[in-house]
Amino acid sequence: MTMSARPAGPFSDRPLIASLAVAALLLTAANLRGGLVVVGPLVMEIRDTLAINASAFSLLTTLPLLCFGVVSIAVPWLSRRCAPQQLAITGLLLISLGVALRLLEQYPLVILGTLLLGSAIAMLNVLIPGLVKSFFPRQVGLMTGLYSVTLSLGAGLGVYLAVPLMEQFGSWRHPVALWALLPLFCLLFWLPMLRVSGVERLGNLARISLWRDKVAWAITLFMGLQSLYFYSMATWLPKILLESGLDAHQAGAATALINLVSIPFNLFVPMLAARMRNQRLLVLGTFTSSFVGIAGLWLQPSAALLWASLIGVGCGCALSLALSFFVLRAANPIQATALSAMAQSIGYLLAALGPFSLGLLRDISGAWHWALGTLLVLQLLQLGFGWYAARPVSVVPDQER
Repeated sequence: MTMSARPAGPFSDRPLIASLAVAALLLTAANLRGGLVVVGPLVMEIRDTLAINASAFSLLTTLPLLCFGVVSIAVPWLSRRCAPQQLAITGLLLISLGVALRLLEQYPLVILGTLLLGSAIAMLNVLIPGLVKSFFPRQVGLMTGLYSVTLSLGAGLGVYLAVPLMEQFGSWRHPVALWALLPLFCLLFWLPMLRVSGVERLGNLARISLWRDKVAWAITLFMGLQSLYFYSMATWLPKILLESGLDAHQAGAATALINLVSIPFNLFVPMLAARMRNQRLLVLGTFTSSFVGIAGLWLQPSAALLWASLIGVGCGCALSLALSFFVLRAANPIQATALSAMAQSIGYLLAALGPFSLGLLRDISGAWHWALGTLLVLQLLQLGFGWYAARPVSVVPDQER
């Protein structure tokens, strides 16, 4: 379908409500990572408060990924029963509640909060691509880029502000509490969206299945490997750098750089992808940046900022490409939601294996070489799946085969 043939969306000639919709989508994106990654730089303080070991703490980062995988597949079912705007508001409320429970000293309540947080983020992860296609069908590249930017910005700020806010206020709870309050602010922009008409409802349409489509599987595995890569780096890069002789502030700055340096690529990669017949050149550039960054971290970890920058470019491009594939390979918002659900359910279950498996390789070998070598091999696989997904074809629902 050509750009001129696309429907205008529900905000044609309504600039004020369109601006509110943009703000709602972007502020939602800013809330989808910060509440998760903020605990990474605060690991020792949180462990001391809760009196838990490293394995128990690892559940705070692993459980959300499992939630992503399990809950994502149920989102199309929920979307057939509730308006997407209602689900978005529910997701934001659950994020706020989940983060608030992670402030408590009772470990079971912290785990409950982690499950709520992961489930809410999973729901919003799946909903957003369909909402972008429904709200802004003629600007999917631009809106996907802006969404990716704020997603990375939220994650970067979550990591970067954690230690300074803790030192400023004297407690690890203050930087965590910030991410319980921000979703409530975001609700102010979503409430007017409840009155928007013209958003395609899933409840009146047939269920879409993509499990037999090869392109859908390529996108799914590309999504999973890029998520495994990102969460492995977010979890273990500080420890890798600390063991290489950097101090805590340097390690935290390098880890935050992964998110911050990706911001311009988050913006421009989807815009370029939407204008290209196929996206293979972007897939190749993504692979090159990530591969060189991991290899450099292995061979010369003292140049941490350089390698973190390249890793950030690779992570940013990969995430943006995955989100772009959801809308570019789907013919309508229904297919986009189904593809997003499939890719994120299987993809995040795969990603959940990353931090645990790499940590296990580190414990067995006593160094990070095996873990980094594994990431290099997985980058080759990601390149292959991305190359296949980048072809100019659309997914074909199983019902149409």
